Amino acid sequence: MTRIRRPSAQTMAVLQALAEHPDRWRHGYDLCTQLGIQAGSMYPILIRLADRGLLETSWETERVAGRPARHLYRLTGAGRAYASSAGAAAPALAPAPAAAPRRSGLQGA
Repeated sequence: MTRIRRPSAQTMAVLQALAEHPDRWRHGYDLCTQLGIQAGSMYPILIRLADRGLLETSWETERVAGRPARHLYRLTGAGRAYASSAGAAAPALAPAPAAAPRRSGLQGA
């Protein structure tokens, strides 16, 4: 039996970013920069989404001297549907509230 899990907040952020312009190819680095997600987290998310058929992938065709070709990502039709349904089911992503400063129990001692 396959267990269906709700996507993580980071995965939802990636899906939402890609859904803003679903026909546009995006580089993983651009998504890292936009979302503030480290590459060590971003690329496994992108690979997992691609393996599930939610992203299509391609290699960059225009070569830039001194830089290797980059991998490109965009949502598939299934990915668009998933992004909209998951986005409707999840509350809007908001930044986490700042932690209140902790008080030590040694005040005035």
